[in-house]
Amino acid sequence: MTTTDNFQELETNRLILRRLEETDWEMILYLRSDKEVNKFVNRQSAETKEKALAFIARTNNDIKKGQLFQWCISLKNSPAMIGNIVLWNFSKDRKTAEVGYDLSPEFQGKGIMDEAMKAVLDFGFNQLKLEMVEAFTSKLNESSKKLLLRNHFKWNASRKDSADEDNIIYELDNSNR
Repeated sequence: MTTTDNFQELETNRLILRRLEETDWEMILYLRSDKEVNKFVNRQSAETKEKALAFIARTNNDIKKGQLFQWCISLKNSPAMIGNIVLWNFSKDRKTAEVGYDLSPEFQGKGIMDEAMKAVLDFGFNQLKLEMVEAFTSKLNESSKKLLLRNHFKWNASRKDSADEDNIIYELDNSNR
């Protein structure tokens, strides 16, 4: 594990969760503009090299300011980026954060995001001392819902996402994991 400013690299059995680098721009472009990858996500696109590089610069700047923790997911045997996972949207008291994630389709269904999620939740609850992690996901995204349930998140049917009526909100309380 390496720490630079507010960033901490994480390692699992198969994965390195590292800082985004400019050389990751092509995967950022793909993950943020591909129709299949984004079919359940309503977010800002990065459909050019310039927009992808700007996203990376903005993300690393936000990490330095302590506004988020975003990791590039790569396999230990290959430094190439295959996905992202982020803790962001912190509450004012920094006790709650939202987790977000995406993974290149060719790597889905192999337990990679589950492995990354466990490392990030461990970091969030043990290092950042979070009390709760939230996840906003499309009610149609079965893979995401299964990932969250596998990691002990509970659907909070009483909460609504005012920004996207297709989203449902899952929560993981530190005392229930």
